[in-house]
Amino acid sequence: MQIVPMRDLKNTVEIERKCAASGEPVFVTKNGYGRLVVMDIEYYERTMKKMDEASLVNKGIAEYEEGKITDGKTSLKRLRQKHGI
Repeated sequence: MQIVPMRDLKNTVEIERKCAASGEPVFVTKNGYGRLVVMDIEYYERTMKKMDEASLVNKGIAEYEEGKITDGKTSLKRLRQKHGI
């Protein structure tokens, strides 16, 4: 984990290099406390993709627990009946 003080943000080239080299975010502190997180766009996109996938999995689990899920055979049967196939 990379931690830098707020004053180091003036050196944007170095912050960018740290993000790219580590493949992780850089945490920025002010007066010893966390204030900001700077990250490479690739790290951000990977993180957002994981969050979206986790959200979809959780939604599926919730729908299963609520009984909103049907098996494939039942779904096909309903579709055939609905469309007269």
